[in-house]
Amino acid sequence: MEVMAAPRNCPVELRERAIRFAVDLVEGPEKLSVNAACKRVGEQLGIVPDSLRNWVQQTRIDDGSAAGLTTDERARLAELERENRELRRANTILKSAPAFFAAELDRPSQR
Repeated sequence: MEVMAAPRNCPVELRERAIRFAVDLVEGPEKLSVNAACKRVGEQLGIVPDSLRNWVQQTRIDDGSAAGLTTDERARLAELERENRELRRANTILKSAPAFFAAELDRPSQR
């Protein structure tokens, strides 16, 4: 079972431009907080400030200027968790197999 990502409502170009504007406001001469910068840019470009804040934070993590899991690390973690679930499921099936086959062998023949 493959989980699909949610569709993106914001074009990639607009998203990248919004992130760049917000980072410029934070690191530029105005020295706005991330919240204030995201609110200002979000209002100007019609983007929800909370979404923009998340994008900016993830970009800062990916660039190494903030602590946290990078996008690649998050993808790898999700892949490992999926694999772990599948292996646990297979292990459960394999553990129950001997009991199933033992019950089949104990059953009298219907010939």
